[in-house]
Amino acid sequence: MNAWKVWIEKFRTRRLSFTFAILATLSAGILIGSVMAHGVNGKEASVDSSDAQPLQIPSPVNLSTDFTKIAKEVGPAVVNINTVSYPKNSSGRGFQGNLQGPDDNTPDGDGQDGQGQGQAPGQGQGQAPGQGQGGDNGMQDFFNHFFGFGGPQGPEGQAPDGGEREALGSGFIVDPHGYIITNNHVIDKADKINVKLTTDPVGYPGHPAKVVGIDKDTDIAVLKITVDHPLPTIKLGNSDGTEVGDWVIAIGSPFGLNQTVTAGIISSKNRSIEPGNPGEFQHFLQTDAAINPGNSGGPLVNMDGQVIGMNTAIYTQSAGNEGIGFAMPANSIANVYNQLIGPEHKVVRGSIGISFQSVVSPAVAHVYGFKNGVIISSVQPGFPAAKAGLKAGDIIVSIDGRPVKDGDDLISDIASRKPGSTATLGYIHNGKQQTATITIANRADMMAALNNQTAPNGNSNGPQQNGTSKLGISVSNVPPEMASKAGITGGVLIQGIRPGSFADSVEGLAPGEVILQMNRQPITNVSDFQEMASKLKSGDDVVFLIVDPEHATLGNTYVGGTLP
Repeated sequence: MNAWKVWIEKFRTRRLSFTFAILATLSAGILIGSVMAHGVNGKEASVDSSDAQPLQIPSPVNLSTDFTKIAKEVGPAVVNINTVSYPKNSSGRGFQGNLQGPDDNTPDGDGQDGQGQGQAPGQGQGQAPGQGQGGDNGMQDFFNHFFGFGGPQGPEGQAPDGGEREALGSGFIVDPHGYIITNNHVIDKADKINVKLTTDPVGYPGHPAKVVGIDKDTDIAVLKITVDHPLPTIKLGNSDGTEVGDWVIAIGSPFGLNQTVTAGIISSKNRSIEPGNPGEFQHFLQTDAAINPGNSGGPLVNMDGQVIGMNTAIYTQSAGNEGIGFAMPANSIANVYNQLIGPEHKVVRGSIGISFQSVVSPAVAHVYGFKNGVIISSVQPGFPAAKAGLKAGDIIVSIDGRPVKDGDDLISDIASRKPGSTATLGYIHNGKQQTATITIANRADMMAALNNQTAPNGNSNGPQQNGTSKLGISVSNVPPEMASKAGITGGVLIQGIRPGSFADSVEGLAPGEVILQMNRQPITNVSDFQEMASKLKSGDDVVFLIVDPEHATLGNTYVGGTLP
């Protein structure tokens, strides 16, 4: 808004205030005049009202709409979930997500085959309102998970004052035996979970619920309650058939107000709201149906009364509804649910052990000779891609003969395959088309290899943390194409930062940055970094010289702290 428009707005505001003042003055004058006309001490003039006709309440008129019918049909299967978290002995930092507003200037998170190079949960520079010292400049938008009245909770589920914490959410029944779907963040860290049915009496605390299974990657949880009768259930729809512009209804308990129904339309599909690893399996339906804290876990229903999504997050500047909400698609929910109710109560996803840049410029695609596909940033030693001979800089263009569109397409395909199954990758190596047959690995094993700071064969070409556990950083050698583009010689690329670690406390240190020096000593590769890190001890000052390879012309940055 330019200065003229700002002035006009201020003028309008002042004029409006002036009008209110005039109305207030006139009202006062009328009141005084009325008192003078009718006398004092509350005495009124006698008025003959014999000609007044009493008001008649008409017979009810049935104005039912599709919204009314759907609300009545679906409502009994929607539940209220309330949780209690008791104080813990240790305190933790507040919830910090890597959800960035449009003004954060945060580089695009790198994707990875189940292992995004973007920030892991707890590594973001943006915070939920009132949580931490991240990049909130007063104008920034935040993606906020719903935590009912309690607000975002710390790692130990404590209230800000360290006392007992209560939170509210929603859910929906999908099996008459008492199986309920909700968001994981609704019940995360809870010591007690109670589910209240629509038929429960006022004041009843609810039925104790057990956690059947959770999947943090999609923020889905399955609960079970035990009752002596079959429960009403909700119908699951096919979210792939949902179109932008379709009418939808959101049902839940915003701010604890049970069975609240709001309506809107589907605003967008396949919306990603978190870059990197946290958002790899979260591609949402966007809706303008009013959803607020407490709606989390409630159903988003189409005009056939079918659940096509689960309300999960909102985009807001005020921590309330602003017409942009996000729901996990029903098809994703069904796939996760079916695995969580299985014997192992967990979700198993496939991986081939690569990292890749999720977004590349047209120039990169042109120079490397591909239109669709995924260019590999690094290959994890000992995992399928490495065993098949794929290298950084190779471009995966097909799986079992099917063209690969982009990183999301690759992740979706590979993650859905069972570990131990095989797939044929088509890829481009040094400009030549090649194929390789690989055996899909377990994504959990890939994560464990990174989190345990070891690689299966001890090779140091891929993301490593050997010797750096005290720093909490996993790094890899800088891909040649990245080094060339940024004009970087040597250094190591930060792949991830462990939540709660020393690196997590260093402001400015983030995945995607390149470390050029540690304590004024140049770093050439991963081995150099590990050797230097292994010599550090508690109390040492650790200073990094880093550069953002995407904005190398802006210069280097010095960051650091004292090792605890």
